[in-house]
Amino acid sequence: MRQAELFPGLTPQPRLPAREAQYKQYTAKRRIISYGASYDFESNELLPAGQIPEFLLPLRERVCEWARIAPAEVEHALVAEYAAGTQLGWHRDVPQFGQIVGVSLASSCRMRLRPYPPPAGRSRDAIALTLEPRSVYAMRGEARWKWQHAISPTKQLRYSITFRTIAKARG
Repeated sequence: MRQAELFPGLTPQPRLPAREAQYKQYTAKRRIISYGASYDFESNELLPAGQIPEFLLPLRERVCEWARIAPAEVEHALVAEYAAGTQLGWHRDVPQFGQIVGVSLASSCRMRLRPYPPPAGRSRDAIALTLEPRSVYAMRGEARWKWQHAISPTKQLRYSITFRTIAKARG
């Protein structure tokens, strides 16, 4: 298991035991580590994972203040490493997660969003955003539940830290 440098140029650097993300039979190019909870795509269950580490708590505080979420509500953190050329296909985060707040690090990327379910053919409703290094974004409400998103192939090494709340029963 290779150790990921989370913040290139920062001393001391946290080293994390990231691994390739596994989605049923598909092994993704991005490498991840989950805290608080881990999603098992074989059983479609949210499973326990190690607690969110101390070094992520100040970032969680700042992101939650910006997003107006109580930090205690954020029970999941995912650190992802995208090597140059790595993409993330169209998806919505699994329904067990509620509000989502992400931080983009190291290099920029292009995040695309489109209505869900996607219309037949090429959608004129698709939106593309550039997530610059150290930028933050939130997905909640209609953006969370009625849109899906994708990350275009990255041009350089990129990291993301995603914080999620656990969804309350919908209905």
